Amino acid sequence: MDVLNLDGSYGEGGGQILRTALSLSAVTGKPFRLTRIRAGRRNPGLLPQHLSAVRAAATITSAVVSGDRLGSQELSFAPAHAAKAGAYSFDVAEIAGHGSAGSVSLVLQTVLVPLGLTDRSSIVVLRGGTHVEWSPCFHDLVSAYFPALRQIGFRVDAELKRWGWYPVGNGEISCQIGNDHGPTRLNAIQRLDRGPLQQVAGAAIAANLPAHIPQRMADRARASLGELGVPVNIVPQRVTADCPGAGIFLVAGYAHMAASFSAYGRLGKPSEAVADEAVAAFREHHAGDGAVELHLADQLLLPLSLAAGTSIFTTPRATKHLITNAWNIGQFAVAEISIEQSTPCRVSIEPCHWR
Repeated sequence: MDVLNLDGSYGEGGGQILRTALSLSAVTGKPFRLTRIRAGRRNPGLLPQHLSAVRAAATITSAVVSGDRLGSQELSFAPAHAAKAGAYSFDVAEIAGHGSAGSVSLVLQTVLVPLGLTDRSSIVVLRGGTHVEWSPCFHDLVSAYFPALRQIGFRVDAELKRWGWYPVGNGEISCQIGNDHGPTRLNAIQRLDRGPLQQVAGAAIAANLPAHIPQRMADRARASLGELGVPVNIVPQRVTADCPGAGIFLVAGYAHMAASFSAYGRLGKPSEAVADEAVAAFREHHAGDGAVELHLADQLLLPLSLAAGTSIFTTPRATKHLITNAWNIGQFAVAEISIEQSTPCRVSIEPCHWR
C-alpha cells in the first residue's frame, strides 16, 4: 500500500494533525509519513502526550513505527492490522520519563474511534493530566464529547479515578469503549439548531486548596447566570491530587446538543475571574446560532466521516482546527467535507466508500 505523505505544519499545525492521522491509519490500514510535526510551535516536534498517542495507536494495531521519540519532527506509521479490542493502559509520565501533565484526553481521542469500531469491548486506562489547559478535560469529554458520540452510535463511558492537574499530572481515567454485540454502526446526524437551553450544570473544583476557593467560583457563576430563566446548579467541591489545582467546568444542556466550558485557576488569579472566564465562553456560544460548540465541532469531523450517510451541522465559525482537520481527513479520502464560511458556519460531511 502506498504511503501517504502529510505536512504537519499545514493550517493550524498542531498535534491534531498527528492524532487524526493515527486514528484514520488505525481504521483504514493506510500507512503515512508525517513531516514538520508542530514545526511552528515554541517546542516543536513530539511532546509526551503526542508520543503517548503514537505508542497507543501502535499498540492497538501492532504498527511499525519510526521517528517515535521525544522532539521528533518526522514520523512513519504503518499498521499491521486494524485496531484490536482489548485491555490497554497508557501512561504519559512513563513516556516522558518523569512526572507529566500531558493530556490523557488527547491520547484517548486518538484510540477511541478505532477501538469503537471493533466488534468487542475495550477497557482503556490512561494516566497523566486529566484537567489541563489547551486540551479537552475529563469533564469536557463526559459532558459534551461522549454524548455527541453516543448520538452517532458509539458506546463509550469513562470514570475519573484520580485528578491530574498541571504541572504534576498523575491523574487517571478508565474508559470503556464498545460492546461485545458486533460492530458499531455509525449514524449521520443533522444538527442545524441546538434547541432551547434547558439547564446549566457544573462543578467548581479545588485540589489541595482552601474550601472558600471552589465556593467563590460556584457563587460567582450562579450569580452571573441567574437571569437565564433555567435551573443553574453548580456544585463546589474539594478534591485531593498530587499538586494544587482549581477550575470550573460548566455544561449547557440544550435540547439537541450539550456544550461544555472550562476555565482554570492559577497563582494570583482570583476565583471570581476563573468563573467569569467560563461564563464568558458560555455567553459567547449562547449568543450565537451554532448548534455545535466551537471546540467540539472539529472533534466530531472524524467520527462523522465514518458514519453511514451525510451529516450536516452548524457551528459559530470555522476555526483553524476545523479547517485543518477537514483537510487532514480529506488526505485519507474517507469523506468529503464542505465548510461554508457563513454565520453560523455550516459543515457538511459526505463519507466516501473507502472500505
